[in-house]
Amino acid sequence: MTTLDFYLNDVWKKTLDGVYSSRQISESMFNDYLLSTRLTSLDDEYAYILCPTYIHFTIVDQYREVVEFYLEQVLGKHLLLKIQQQSLLDAQKETVTPVPSFANRFIRTDFSDQYSFTNFVVGRSNAQAQVASLAVAVNPGLVYNPLFIYGNSGLGKTHLLLAIGNKIREVFPAKKIAYISGPDFVEGVYHSIKEKKIEEFKLSFQELDVLLIDDIQFIAGKEKTHEVFFSVFNDLVNNRKQICLTADRTPSQIKGLEDRIISRFNQGLNVNIEAPEYETCVKILETKISNNIQNPNISEDVISYIATNFNKDVRQLEGALTRLLFYAINFAPEKEIITLDVAVAAFQDTNLKDSSKEITIERIKRAVGDYYGLTVNQLNSKTRTKNIAMARHIAMYLCRKMLDAPYKDIGVSFGNRDHSTVINACDKVEKNMKGSAVYQQVLRDLESRI
Repeated sequence: MTTLDFYLNDVWKKTLDGVYSSRQISESMFNDYLLSTRLTSLDDEYAYILCPTYIHFTIVDQYREVVEFYLEQVLGKHLLLKIQQQSLLDAQKETVTPVPSFANRFIRTDFSDQYSFTNFVVGRSNAQAQVASLAVAVNPGLVYNPLFIYGNSGLGKTHLLLAIGNKIREVFPAKKIAYISGPDFVEGVYHSIKEKKIEEFKLSFQELDVLLIDDIQFIAGKEKTHEVFFSVFNDLVNNRKQICLTADRTPSQIKGLEDRIISRFNQGLNVNIEAPEYETCVKILETKISNNIQNPNISEDVISYIATNFNKDVRQLEGALTRLLFYAINFAPEKEIITLDVAVAAFQDTNLKDSSKEITIERIKRAVGDYYGLTVNQLNSKTRTKNIAMARHIAMYLCRKMLDAPYKDIGVSFGNRDHSTVINACDKVEKNMKGSAVYQQVLRDLESRI
């Protein structure tokens, strides 16, 4: 046994002693499962734990936070657990087949492991997509196949897609996983036909257990690509191999996509990611700040300022934070804490009114949804529960008052409702305002937020 082995064994023994003393796991479960695990290596981010069976794996994963806490007490720094299963590692050595060299030009099997469920900030705007993605990651090929995640650019679709791949790689290391973008798939088909390697290209996908495709909308309108994709899709799904896709809109909204492909997409689960609401923006910023190597000290009102004015998507939030830190370091270095006056100066040449403060029907719906803890989808839905119906009526009223939008346009925006429904909603709000000071205050608060 090497010196490193002795060190790892000692670290793991002290960690398990801490877990045992915490009494957060029963003695029998501790003796039967945790004592059979080993710490095999450490790096800057992970502690690699080897489990003999899948049951051991699930137990360690169940108590992951407790183990990470006591490991941190021993090492003096926080590391994430990378849990591995011995039987799957053995199988991987025997079964993994390299992807054909031609496909390596387009298919990536070495995508970044920085994307995980751990560092994905969850809020009302993306909770359904996160839950569905995690379910697929722990049960690949068995639930929601295909999984189709749609939403505007910069909201975290690619993060979830790669988090699925990384989680499957962690839980099922023997599975062969590949990532490809829609444009690369199109290019791959083009070159495979040109070089007469179309069968080799298709075979590279048949070897996979999990296929992740980003921005699938780019295959629309390309007949030969549709043929190849349809063949690949059927081969994988029929053999219970997992397919996960992202796009900027629903399958039915992708113009130029064949009906048979739309039908295949709809046979699985389609989930939406919306623009982050205020609370999620704050959590995203707090996470980015805590992970920043500069360890910046930023006041809460500055975080609120950024979350309010740069909330179009996650990328806009990140860009605003980067700009703020750049300005603070270079033009306000004497400040121990970044205050609101620094933030205002950092963004003084940014036209906030035109970019993020423009009042639209969608902005009003988001504001009302955030206020009542609802999503825009719920406001647009046919659901008539009291809380949703009231919020919907208020949103319609504000669209009419603040934008002077036609009743017909408002109705279309709220799930294709008739203009008479909007008129009735506005009448109800006005009636409620006359008889309730609280109701009037709610409307004033919402108008101020918008």
